[in-house]
Formats: sequence, structure tokens, C-alpha cells
Amino acid sequence: MSRRHAAEKRDVLPDAKYGDQVLTKFMNSLMLNGKKSIAERIVYGAFDQIQSRTSQEPLGVFHEALGNIKPQLEVRSRRVGGATYQVPTEVRTDRRQALAIRWLIEAARKRSENTMTERLSGELLDAANGRGAAVKKREDTHRMAEANRAFSHYRW
Repeated sequence: MSRRHAAEKRDVLPDAKYGDQVLTKFMNSLMLNGKKSIAERIVYGAFDQIQSRTSQEPLGVFHEALGNIKPQLEVRSRRVGGATYQVPTEVRTDRRQALAIRWLIEAARKRSENTMTERLSGELLDAANGRGAAVKKREDTHRMAEANRAFSHYRW
């Protein structure tokens, strides 16, 4: 990591169908080998399945799911006098969103449905209802931070 200056944030263009920047970031994270059209097909297909299953607005379900996955606290390693402590710290807003997107995609890929579209729609619905692997990941992260609360005075 360069010590000279921080990398500047690049703004992404909103997606074509819903006009949402967070959805574009999600698609870019889902994309493999630069195949953006396939990532779009997966996401829009999952949104169509959500629409048909629940008759709710799929973009609202997506944002609700991300909100349920975003972590408030995380632990970071901090060396103090030869010992390494897991120090609980608050998560910055942009990192919160990035972690939520990453965990959601990771959990969807590990599901056992046949197509990625089905996996993603299932994980989005589970996360919106407060269950699923991605929400469990957030709970584990919070539990770890809570367990290490005694070391919070090492925060920097």
C-alpha cells in the first residue's frame, strides 16, 4: 500500500434498468473474467424471480438484504508489545457496503441450487428476512467484536 496518497474513489455509472449505483457495484463484484453481460443477466434474472415469488419490488428487497448484512463492528489485529490483540473497531460506511456485497456473493456461490440466478435470488430473500449465510457471517463478526470488547482501549 502506497504511503504517498490514498487511491481516489472512482464513481460507477448507475445500472441501465434500475438506475442504481449500488446495484452496479454489486454486478461488478459478481462479474468474472470481465463478463459484465453475464453478471447483468444473473442479477436481473434473480430480480425477476424475486418479483414472481414475493410480488415485492426487487430493488427494495436487494437494499433491505444489504442493510441486514452490513456489519457495524469488526475486529482488527493490533500489535502491542509483542502480543497481537483483536481490537474491535467501527466499520467505515464504504467498507460496510463492500463487505456486505462480498459476503452476499460468497454466500450465494456456496448455495446448492442449480443456477447462479436461483442461488442469488434465494440468498437475497433469506438475507432480506434476516436469515441465511451472509447474515450469519455478520452475526459472527459482531460476536467476535463483542467477545474482544476488553481490548477496545487499544483502538487507534
